[in-house]
Amino acid sequence: MAVESKRTSEDSWSAQSSLSELAQLAATAGAEVVGTMVQRLDHPSPGHYIGEGKIKELIALKSRYDLVIFDDELTPSQQRNLEDALEVKVIDRTALILDIFGRRAKTKEGQLQVELAQHQYLLPRLAGQWSHLERLGAGIGTRGPGEAQIETDRRLIRDRIKRLKAKIDQVRQHRALYRRQRQKSGIAVVSLVGYTNAGKSTLFNALSHANVLVEDKLFATLDPTTRRLMLPDQRQVLLTDTVGFIQKLPLTVVAAFRATLEELEEADLLIHIVDITHANAVQQSHTVEKTLQELGLGDKPITLALNKIDLLPGMEETASCGEAEAYVRQYSDSAPQGVVLISAVKGWGLTQLLDLIASKLNELSQQRAGSRRVSEAK
Repeated sequence: MAVESKRTSEDSWSAQSSLSELAQLAATAGAEVVGTMVQRLDHPSPGHYIGEGKIKELIALKSRYDLVIFDDELTPSQQRNLEDALEVKVIDRTALILDIFGRRAKTKEGQLQVELAQHQYLLPRLAGQWSHLERLGAGIGTRGPGEAQIETDRRLIRDRIKRLKAKIDQVRQHRALYRRQRQKSGIAVVSLVGYTNAGKSTLFNALSHANVLVEDKLFATLDPTTRRLMLPDQRQVLLTDTVGFIQKLPLTVVAAFRATLEELEEADLLIHIVDITHANAVQQSHTVEKTLQELGLGDKPITLALNKIDLLPGMEETASCGEAEAYVRQYSDSAPQGVVLISAVKGWGLTQLLDLIASKLNELSQQRAGSRRVSEAK
């Protein structure tokens, strides 16, 4: 369910495109999608997110579903009001993504980060968990116990959040120690970034001969993976595969994955993978660029890899850089520092990508050496 307001209609993402992605997320979580619905309003209703007419339409279709998923993040009161009106479970995009994260996280670090995000999401919504007590009526002996239980749960969740943050800080300290050792060795770090399901893990496997899970699903992999990689100039680098980005993911959720995203902060070079066959490829690439900016990573050296060219009509393995330049103008707001057309599945363009990585890292090394000489001269 989505509301298309004047703001969203002016956005590069249409409500229908966003709903299609929401349906794919739901399928990834194991749900069967039986229908979608869009309402056009000047702005979402503060009480129920949607208008009374749409609520009546949903009630009329009640026999067909037992869960309603909304495409934007609902306020706690909106979620509670909708559940009261529809008498079924109601969740939003953020809750759905957190559910997928919970299923996908395999490492201890990933599980800690997911649990932290889930608790932070749940805390302001606790009142709705005790709505059955409110229905007992107002008066002595009714509201008191409910409020006491809510406060107890809030305290327990705050304590759990505090402990989770402490454990994640330990992970960050361990990573920081590892990074210091890595920096002393002089090994450069190259991180793969991109929209979820753009082909990052497939490319990671193709380049590093690893065995990272690859599925045609959103967030098929969640935990970061790092492998050594030998470049054509015989230089060793560390290649890292990170969690994919997605639109409408609140920064509060992204922040819970800070320990993982610090790998991007320490990277010498980012490889932005774009699935150029996707109908919303341009919007997806802009979402990644915007997220990198919000994370303070917008100034990182970045190379653009336009993936899945084997699925383009008439495209061959010998696609030239000139053809890539024609594509890249669509997918990047700013001039990229390098671009290559690839097919991670078929191995097309991977030699050119490795050559480009080696060239960019050599340029960065020369720039840093020049900066050091200038600093020493002063």
